[in-house]
Amino acid sequence: MQTLFFIGIIFVLGAFVKWISQKIGLLNVVGYLILGFIIGPEVLGIIPYHFIEESKIITDLSLSLISVLVGANLKYNLIKEFWKQIALISIFEALFTFLFITIAFFTLFDFLGLGFAEEYRIIIAVLFGGLASATAPATILAIMHELKASGKFSSSLLGVVAVDNAIALILFSFIVSIVSTFLESGGCSMGILLGIFPVIIMSMLLGVMGAFIAEVIDRVFIDNKSIKTTSTLGMIFIVYSTSIHWQLEPLFATLIMGVVMSNISNEFCLVKEEFDQHLKDIIFLLFFTLSAMHLNINFLTTMPFVIVLYVIFRILGKIFGAWVGAKLSGANRHTRRYLGLALFPQAGIAIGLALSLQDKAGFEAIAPIVLNIIIATTMVHEFIGPLFTKYVLKKSGECSIDE
Repeated sequence: MQTLFFIGIIFVLGAFVKWISQKIGLLNVVGYLILGFIIGPEVLGIIPYHFIEESKIITDLSLSLISVLVGANLKYNLIKEFWKQIALISIFEALFTFLFITIAFFTLFDFLGLGFAEEYRIIIAVLFGGLASATAPATILAIMHELKASGKFSSSLLGVVAVDNAIALILFSFIVSIVSTFLESGGCSMGILLGIFPVIIMSMLLGVMGAFIAEVIDRVFIDNKSIKTTSTLGMIFIVYSTSIHWQLEPLFATLIMGVVMSNISNEFCLVKEEFDQHLKDIIFLLFFTLSAMHLNINFLTTMPFVIVLYVIFRILGKIFGAWVGAKLSGANRHTRRYLGLALFPQAGIAIGLALSLQDKAGFEAIAPIVLNIIIATTMVHEFIGPLFTKYVLKKSGECSIDE
């Protein structure tokens, strides 16, 4: 069957899933994950393995837009009053989450049943530590939109999520580079570590350049919102693909592009509005449905302890880290007590990072395990996380709708 045929099936079934999700109060993301798991090769087999193997272009397209939308939340005029608070909370919650997960996986490695030799103990631990730092911006944005939440706490939360994901992307890039070197040569030198900085800097410069070029082109189409959206999409794809070609960090480059575009262009909010209204649902449907098709049933039934460990220590890291950052930055009592809990959701960026390992040399044995754990834990995070985030936003007193 043609690839287009299977995309059509996903679209049609996805429409029904979205309709059902709205009726029962389930997040669309969770519905799409369940759909992908059911129609994928592991359950009904409606979508075959070869389609998943040939769908990398869809994944890349989705991730490029998701990372731009994450960066677009760091708009200076919205966070200028509490940028220090956002920075400190983001740094500490990301660091604590990394440490909590890394230490937990390293200490309990023998009980996880992952089937790896002892020398993989630290590798597995730091990989999951890096992935755990990321938070799901789409879920939090959807809840804020649903509750019509706006105010200082809500803006701080969005700012923390954006910075948190930038830190996660940089941290994971470092970890993967170090692990790759270790797997290839059995060791890692200071020169290798220092060599990562040019990659990060070049990725940042590429994102900045792409944003300015997009702005120049947009000025040509200043009176036509739809054409501006088309040209901006084109520049996003160019930056992402160029980053891959130059062996840079595509997710970080496009995230920086989103940050810069949202701050240099007064018109970018209109383009972002077009994304939200016409493209976001399609992108999320494809990305999360395809991601769930990688799930392995045998893994879910034989390694539940890994999933529980990851979920528990990740949220503990978020809560304690956010509390420390909020305390040091002089944030109010509500932020200190609750912001970490609101960071429970995890989805797109973490799955994207896990997917990025699938094509890396040396990770052939590790990558499938990592991806299965992240997708499985995403189901948990996206079922439970919205409840926590809703609770925290309601407690903030910034919601126009009180459900």
